[in-house]
Amino acid sequence: MDSDHIRHLVQTTTDNVERVIIGKRREVELVLVALLCRGHVLIEDVPGVGKTVLTKAVARSIGSTFKRIQFTPDLLPSDVTGVNVFNQQRSTFEFRPGPIVAQMVLADEINRATPKTQAALLEAMEEAQITIDGVTHPLPHPFVVLATENPIDYEGTFPLPEAQLDRFLLRISLGYPGRQGELEMLDRQHLRHPLETLTQVVSVQELIQAQEGIKAIHVALSVREYIVTLVEATRHHDDVFLGASPRGSLAMFNAVRAWAGIRGREFVTPDDVKHLAEPTLAHRIIVNPAARMRGVDSRQVVRDLLSTLPVPGANPAEQDSRQSQRQLART
Repeated sequence: MDSDHIRHLVQTTTDNVERVIIGKRREVELVLVALLCRGHVLIEDVPGVGKTVLTKAVARSIGSTFKRIQFTPDLLPSDVTGVNVFNQQRSTFEFRPGPIVAQMVLADEINRATPKTQAALLEAMEEAQITIDGVTHPLPHPFVVLATENPIDYEGTFPLPEAQLDRFLLRISLGYPGRQGELEMLDRQHLRHPLETLTQVVSVQELIQAQEGIKAIHVALSVREYIVTLVEATRHHDDVFLGASPRGSLAMFNAVRAWAGIRGREFVTPDDVKHLAEPTLAHRIIVNPAARMRGVDSRQVVRDLLSTLPVPGANPAEQDSRQSQRQLART
């Protein structure tokens, strides 16, 4: 599948999802970027902005199998992965799959589960398989986890460890829809929820073909070096305790190819890297305590690096001038 077909597939799916999610086209496209990369998405935002609805709308649009897991403190790992049950008639153990066995899984309020239950997702998210009593079971293809969490409510929650966060390709926030968007939402839901009438517009097989198609998108050596330079810079920033891992470089490499594909291009530009740097890298960075006291967060660190690192193909004199202007503005 070439880039034109990939662009058409994403546009069709995005238009369909926007019948339910209003004014969040970029966020919908980022979720589709993760689908094209076989990656997972962490949707972090306050309650009521459409995190769960977005996930359901995407699943219905591509016709994938869908399961929802409501994470709570008493949820057990076996409630997620499944369990072996003894069949008395056959005198054998039979595997009864849990809700993780689906093409698209919604992990709702993932930070409300205990670390032991959260860890049940690690193998599934990294290797698309689960192991029960020493027996490995492959998960359906494609397999994507869309997890949600509320960053404001800390009572009764367990923060995701770095190993868990690193397995998410992207972290996004939806935000409020705006006044006009909220008014339109009221009009659309006057009689029924638009999700009830949402239909499939893309097949799973087309999605798989698009996943293979983005592998042919060209990434020049200068752009690859820009990606690695950016990731390395997160490890040496003065405000950072722990920078992005090599998995972050690979995530960025795959994400920018998908982003170029949905823009109808056969090649990646440095602007693609700058556009996806924050959702791809920020959740992989741990800011040191002194910086947090000053109000610095990981998103700000990424923005700071993007403004200071040289961009491939840019005029060095223009870059020096822009950097001087930014330094003057800060002082």
